[in-house]
Amino acid sequence: MSFTNQIQAVAYCRTPYKQKFGIPRQPGLVTAARGFVELAAPFNHIDAVRGLEQYSHLWLLFCFHENLAQGWKTTVRPPRLGGNEKLGVFATRSTFRPNGIGQSVVKLHAVHTHNGKVSLEISGMDLLDGTPIVDIKPYIPFSDAVVDAAGGIAQDAPILAKVTFNKQAQQQLQQYQSKPQYPALAELIEGVLAQDPRPAYKKAKADPKVYQVALYDLDILWLALPEGIEVIELRPSQVGKGNAEVTL
Repeated sequence: MSFTNQIQAVAYCRTPYKQKFGIPRQPGLVTAARGFVELAAPFNHIDAVRGLEQYSHLWLLFCFHENLAQGWKTTVRPPRLGGNEKLGVFATRSTFRPNGIGQSVVKLHAVHTHNGKVSLEISGMDLLDGTPIVDIKPYIPFSDAVVDAAGGIAQDAPILAKVTFNKQAQQQLQQYQSKPQYPALAELIEGVLAQDPRPAYKKAKADPKVYQVALYDLDILWLALPEGIEVIELRPSQVGKGNAEVTL
């Protein structure tokens, strides 16, 4: 039985993440990331979220909309295993899934209404800007948090790299973070790059290439050095989605 025609987006997520490269691999890893879940018609009604403000966190069920055309495979190569070993798709959080559905826990900060639109202010998301949300559920601590659960290959949080800014990047950061459209910009950049978004086989290695991560409408250019990640430039976005390496 097909359920395709019975599922539609109830909302769309607006986030700083404009490309897949650089998005945290799990929710909650970059708490400085702020965004909004904007309800879509016919669900765009304040009654649909009545009482939601009593919860601190939400489950978002969403669609990996940019991966659907690429299909799925029975096995994948998880980044946690260096991209060299395979596990079954249902034993991983791979974005390439039979139905393209993902789930994330996010922190709820406020419920807003403006000009007839309802939106939820959230943080800690790991979602691409424009991600379709297919359902919203409250997070229930006593049942959803299992203290002694086994985490398999992802039992521990990732090891973070040290992130620094060169002189030019520091000056540019001061200019941009004073503007309201870039909330907690320094913390966001540090949180994203500390996880070293490069492919697993390149991590813990120095790399002569200049990489780019798109946050808001900015390109963040950086290098992977032996001592960590160095941000070398912040500039208005010039590179198309999906481009991780750039030439200066």
